[in-house]
Amino acid sequence: MAVQSNFDPQAFRTALGTFTTGVTIITTQAEDGSPIGITANSFNSVSLNPPLVLWSLAKTARSLPVFTSGKHWNVHVLSTEQEPLSGRFAMQGENKFEQIQLDSGISEAPLLQDCTARFQCRTAFQYEGGDHVIFVGEVLAFDHSDRAPLAFQSGQYALATRKPRSELRLATTPPPPECSYTEDLLGYLLGRAHYQLLDALHRLLSNQQLDEHAFFILSVLCIRDNLSLSEINTFVSYTGHVVTLASMRFLEKQNMVAVEDSSTDPRYVLTANGREASVQQLALAKAVEEDLAAKMGPGDAQALKVLLKRLISVSDPGLPDLWAPR
Repeated sequence: MAVQSNFDPQAFRTALGTFTTGVTIITTQAEDGSPIGITANSFNSVSLNPPLVLWSLAKTARSLPVFTSGKHWNVHVLSTEQEPLSGRFAMQGENKFEQIQLDSGISEAPLLQDCTARFQCRTAFQYEGGDHVIFVGEVLAFDHSDRAPLAFQSGQYALATRKPRSELRLATTPPPPECSYTEDLLGYLLGRAHYQLLDALHRLLSNQQLDEHAFFILSVLCIRDNLSLSEINTFVSYTGHVVTLASMRFLEKQNMVAVEDSSTDPRYVLTANGREASVQQLALAKAVEEDLAAKMGPGDAQALKVLLKRLISVSDPGLPDLWAPR
């Protein structure tokens, strides 16, 4: 193979970064008993029989002598909730394990908790690999959970979501060729998902003798109390609803809101009944979310939230921040 004379190391690094990997923390114990840990995304499987895995460490790493002289090390496949842990172990420092709960393993190497998977290993081989040392370990014990794994791609953390084996279609028959309105329109998908999610909420609102209009008002006042009519409309207007004095008088009669300041610009607060109704609505929304997460999988549910937040961010016309400090 011809040697490339104009080889660009940075371009090579960028090309390698397009390969999506998981994120791991490798731990061991130094001879003086100190816990050692580093973040690595070079982890890979080697063999099932015997069970072997590998990872690599730069020859310039301060922890290299500890790993080359040690016999045991543990691989922790991080979950999406452990991104801060990945950042901590990627930096140099002496207090990486401070306030971290550990499990007992088959060796003295630290065993982190709440991971997607863990592999307790004994060094089988070490190889020179350019500017890295490659460690091959025999897996002595392992465990795994259903936590979604943290991913890394092109220099950034990422979320892995499952792709159906076959194309997912909602309709049993395709639309006619002359119809450009298909189920793949984003507006249709978001709208249908919205109304399906609110189905259970509408039944609860009916039992509470309320409607969606009242739900938006109570939700705003639950987050940010003591608002005027114009301020409530500032936060509700994007839904297409317009809150009027008649809307507020209805909720007053229902003992859901009360007037805090009866001046020319009255300010409204939730009553105990209004807060209880709002809490019931929130509890139902969380129950629906948990049920969907169980059906979709926690990783897909988290990825969906990230994508929806990005969609809201790029399409935001400048709506006020309901959670901003006053």
